[in-house]
Amino acid sequence: MEILYEDNHSIAVVKPAGMPVQGDLTGDPSLLDEVKKYLKEKYNKPGEAYVGLVHRLDRPVGGIVVFAKTSKGAARLSEQFRERETKKIYWAVVEGEPKEKSGEVIQWIEKNKKTNVARGYAYEKPGAQYAKLTYRVLATENGRSLVEIEPETGRSHQIRLAMSTLGCPILGDVKYGSRERLDRTIALFARSLTFSKVVGDEPVTLVATPNWPFLPRVKR
Repeated sequence: MEILYEDNHSIAVVKPAGMPVQGDLTGDPSLLDEVKKYLKEKYNKPGEAYVGLVHRLDRPVGGIVVFAKTSKGAARLSEQFRERETKKIYWAVVEGEPKEKSGEVIQWIEKNKKTNVARGYAYEKPGAQYAKLTYRVLATENGRSLVEIEPETGRSHQIRLAMSTLGCPILGDVKYGSRERLDRTIALFARSLTFSKVVGDEPVTLVATPNWPFLPRVKR
């Protein structure tokens, strides 16, 4: 767990791919538990440290996650994510190369809760949620492309489904068509996050880089 930022009300860390943000039925260590442990040891707290969960990443996805350290921080950060006042940028390594070097994907997404698989429609459908993102290809190498993605909505599995719809599933994401399997992870990473400080509203922009051995090289 890499710590990127910390103030009195918030802490931002890099979630390892494959680790759940919060505890689940597997009983595996969670990022939330690791942050609590870190804060308890750093500040020598006699009891359990308060950590508020304000947003999530899918378990197979790595990247930046911010937590609240106070109830005030939890309320204000949660509002920012709920009102789409934050800015998120993702990196994904996909199979193949999108036909267009940049563009947008608009879908209406319907998710099957039993199978945990989303389905996208090109038209408005009752019960389906509107989803939009923009993307641009940063590099292509050895049959794979590095794609930068900025979602405008925060639908479950939105990025994974969109890349599959473009005919370029995310590497390792067999649920959405990848031919290759990675070890409990997929090549999707929360690369950048911008939010406002709880006190003062000053913007904070954080950036992290995945340590993928298969990362296509970006030409400068």
